[in-house]
Amino acid sequence: MSLNGVVNGHHSISRPLKAGVYAPIPTFFLKDSEDLDIPSFEAHIARMAAAGVPPLIAGTMGEAHHLSHSERTLLIRTTRRVLDDAGKTHVPIIAGTGVGSTRETIEVTKEAAEAGADYAIVIASGYFAGVLANNKQALKDFWAEVAEKSPIPVMIYNYPGSSGGIDLDSDIITDLAISSPNLCGVKLTCGNVGKLTRLAEAIAGDAFQANYPRKNSDAPFLILGGFADFLLPSAFVDAHGAITGLANLVPNTLIKLYQLAEQSKTDLTVLPEAQKLQGIVARADYTIAKTGIAGTKYLLEKLYGYGGVPRKPLPPIDAAAGAAVWKHPHTQAVVAIERELSGKTKA
Repeated sequence: MSLNGVVNGHHSISRPLKAGVYAPIPTFFLKDSEDLDIPSFEAHIARMAAAGVPPLIAGTMGEAHHLSHSERTLLIRTTRRVLDDAGKTHVPIIAGTGVGSTRETIEVTKEAAEAGADYAIVIASGYFAGVLANNKQALKDFWAEVAEKSPIPVMIYNYPGSSGGIDLDSDIITDLAISSPNLCGVKLTCGNVGKLTRLAEAIAGDAFQANYPRKNSDAPFLILGGFADFLLPSAFVDAHGAITGLANLVPNTLIKLYQLAEQSKTDLTVLPEAQKLQGIVARADYTIAKTGIAGTKYLLEKLYGYGGVPRKPLPPIDAAAGAAVWKHPHTQAVVAIERELSGKTKA
């Protein structure tokens, strides 16, 4: 066994991948040097852990494209330490490991596993999107080979906006889920609720698990949204939650919404409350998401005193635009709920 608890590529502690809300953690940078701001990162991981939101490290929100291999490794090791120190030893870590070539993606995935990641999430590079976008076999081969050679289960990351427009359809994702037992889910940041519905119908039932068991019994194939604005509809088609940037700002609110959504499937008396909260969250998600990573970091600074700016060449949010999104009624409405749920009443 290595010091980080990995034995031949497998972790000694079982950390199941469960339905729910996950936060793609931002990477924080020091103002002048742009070196990693580890204290702010540690504080944010601890905040998410306290709210019950598991982390995704080095994803889009984490500016993975701007991180070196060693920086990714350091962030994963730091996350595991913070979680363990907080008594969250069984909270899993998902790590973004999609880079350029298939070869390097496999290399980064193995490094992430050695550093303490329990699951990987992989996006296709958009650099050669002109070739790949319409070559379904090449796309299937990419995720199939990464999953086959990965020591940890792999999640498909479908985000056309960060992959040159590459957008997997439900047929490709279903075929991959059937043929690659080390795949553990998909994140749909395409925001296509119809696609999510088709995938949930094909994959979420017990029959799929019985006919196509996963390589790792802790890692069922999860159907996850990439935004918080359709958590309630997702629940009613038996999807599994979301990995959403909004969770960084209002984790308790999204946990509450997810719980209400799940409860309302068997108790329709709570559906009106779930619908009301979903509406508030959907408006906030739409308003905040338009400001991107820089906007989320600006709002983190306003809410919690850390955030900073992205790593260049990604620009910071304009001061006027930042002030506007902070004061926007959609933002203030969801912040008010978060403060109430977290026991804070001070404006």
